[in-house]
Amino acid sequence: MTDSAKVLELLSAMEAAIEENAQFLTDLDAAIGDNDHGINMARGFKKVGEDLPGLAGKDIGAILKKVGMDLVSTVGGSSGPLYGTAFMKAGAKAAGKNEIGMEDFLVMMDEAIAGVQMRGKAVRGEKTMLDAMIPAEEAMKAAAAEGKDTPAVLAAGVKAAEEGVEYTKTIIATKGRASYLGERSIGHQDPGATSFTVLLQAIAAGY
Repeated sequence: MTDSAKVLELLSAMEAAIEENAQFLTDLDAAIGDNDHGINMARGFKKVGEDLPGLAGKDIGAILKKVGMDLVSTVGGSSGPLYGTAFMKAGAKAAGKNEIGMEDFLVMMDEAIAGVQMRGKAVRGEKTMLDAMIPAEEAMKAAAAEGKDTPAVLAAGVKAAEEGVEYTKTIIATKGRASYLGERSIGHQDPGATSFTVLLQAIAAGY
């Protein structure tokens, strides 16, 4: 089981991972977007990090709701509403809980993905963060169904997310600024799929 204190620790690790990859994410975005994804994500997670001490003792739902609100208010472009919605939707499923297991986490992932799909009006295969999120969740569900432990389930999710990022290089973007490039978007990996993968890698490294 994962308790509230562990969630705060993982969020701190996620902040560090985004900060470390900020330039890389921005460079990816320079090729097919607004040249600001990493900068924006780092600003958002810096705010998250600043607010973590005040969340000690809160339940997991309240923690994730606050994270989502921070991201909506500080991350520019489309990423703020998308990631903010994902965290708030996930948090709603953890409302009042001070511990969650893998089954809870997968339900929260379901909600996060549904929130991104609703907010972004996107589906899998359009060169967005969903091309990493959905395969990762499917792989984690399969690993959990096989009775694997948390590190193994998360590792399966990371592998699938990484493969999803590679897949985004092969397809045309049909959403967001990247869609303006048409076929010229082929060969470039999606920044949002990449930042999601960075976050999931940070979570997996925590176990």
